[in-house]
Amino acid sequence: MCLAVPGKLEKIVSELDEIFRIGEVSFEGIRKEVNLALVPEAAIGDYVLVHVGAAIGVIDEAEAHRTMQILKDMGEDLPQ
Repeated sequence: MCLAVPGKLEKIVSELDEIFRIGEVSFEGIRKEVNLALVPEAAIGDYVLVHVGAAIGVIDEAEAHRTMQILKDMGEDLPQ
C-alpha cells in the first residue's frame, strides 16, 4: 500500500526553472525538502501530498487536516 502524507509548502529552497523546484514542506512542524516537479502549480502556503520525497498533488487545507487526523488515528508514524 502506498501512503501520501499532507504537508504545508513553507518555502522554495531551489529552483532550476518553473517546473524543477525543491520546496521545504512542514508536516506539523517537521520540515523536509520535497521535489515539486509533479506539482508546478504549488505555491507557498499550499498543502501538498508527499510520497517518497515528491509532492504528488495539491489539496485544500481542510482535506490536509482530515487526512493527517486519520493517519494519527491509525497510529501511523509521521515523517521524521
